[in-house]
Amino acid sequence: MDAGHFQRFFLCTGLLVTFASISGAENAQRYEPTWESLDRRPLPSWYDEAKFGIFMHWGLYSVPSFGSEWFWYYWNNGNKAYTDYMEKNYPPGFSYADFAPMFTGEFFNPSEFAKLVSQSGAR
Repeated sequence: MDAGHFQRFFLCTGLLVTFASISGAENAQRYEPTWESLDRRPLPSWYDEAKFGIFMHWGLYSVPSFGSEWFWYYWNNGNKAYTDYMEKNYPPGFSYADFAPMFTGEFFNPSEFAKLVSQSGAR
């Protein structure tokens, strides 16, 4: 894992730990950005007990609605489909960070989403 992937992994993990703290998870722990610290975190009981689950993540890559969560990586590493898409749809000098003000979640309804997940039988 290169340094960039490592940093993104810790950022995502930090966000998850922060979410657990904000959401009132019992015994929320603070972890350091090291493998040793992260490896000490316990699996949630539902992870081993659930028969069906849904894992979703959502980020800036959703704004261009092209490709996948690997959008930045492919674009940054010169994947032709991604560079062509950006050249066709965004002005020169546009950066990944420029998507941030457009990432508003204006149509996201967490209650509706939670109900849909629950109705699916996922845990």
